[in-house]
Amino acid sequence: MTDRATIDEWAAAALELGRWAAEEMRNSEPLQLTAKANLADIVTDVDQRIESRVRDVLSRRFPSHTISGEEFGTTGGNAGSPTWYLDPIDGTTNFANGIPWSSFSLALEDGDGPLLGVVVDPSRGEIFTAERGNGARLNGLPVHCSPASSLAGTVVLTEWRGHLPWEGMYSVITELANDHATTRIMGSSALSLVTTGCGRSVATILGAYDPIDDMAGLLFAQEAGARIELVATGVGSLTVVAPGVSGAVAAARERATARDAAMS
Repeated sequence: MTDRATIDEWAAAALELGRWAAEEMRNSEPLQLTAKANLADIVTDVDQRIESRVRDVLSRRFPSHTISGEEFGTTGGNAGSPTWYLDPIDGTTNFANGIPWSSFSLALEDGDGPLLGVVVDPSRGEIFTAERGNGARLNGLPVHCSPASSLAGTVVLTEWRGHLPWEGMYSVITELANDHATTRIMGSSALSLVTTGCGRSVATILGAYDPIDDMAGLLFAQEAGARIELVATGVGSLTVVAPGVSGAVAAARERATARDAAMS
């Protein structure tokens, strides 16, 4: 078992890097845009600069650790060592177009699963932190997911899978609307997950799970009391939901599956 002082050292490094990255995002204009998998999948020079700096700091302070990042892949580490998952800017398209909904996301996983998570929203000056078994905090204060018991009047968040809808997405949105919930697509899965964790939305439904994008936000939501359902395939492969509406969201997903099956 890792001792308390070591965990505190890891957490302090993650928080320090999150604060630095947020300042870098606030004070930087993207000067170069490069397409990756397709013309909608872009990376900026700011993404690359932030990831390079974070990698440099982590590799110097914790040379035995593995680092897996959005822009430069997986490097370093000893067998069985902790792994950092880094997305320097989650929501690059928003960032590149001046839309204030993007984030820095950094998580640490050990042999027992996700251990630490930091998500920073530079536009709002909000820092979301979580530690396994020790709760979720927003700017240092404990937070919890929504106490809602009905979907009526609530917000559910989702994200495109890349720039395209995930399988069954439109049917899920329709069924949630039939329960009088409004679905929003904001453009950063990390921020969507922590938004559910701190009770501003009642659920986040994603078409897939990627630890680089999602681990920090998922740990935050889980530590804030949200229920997590992760499946390999199906309508909304990752669902993070406040307990009081988990049944209603599951029912909406089931109706969406039936709707799509009837139309096929």
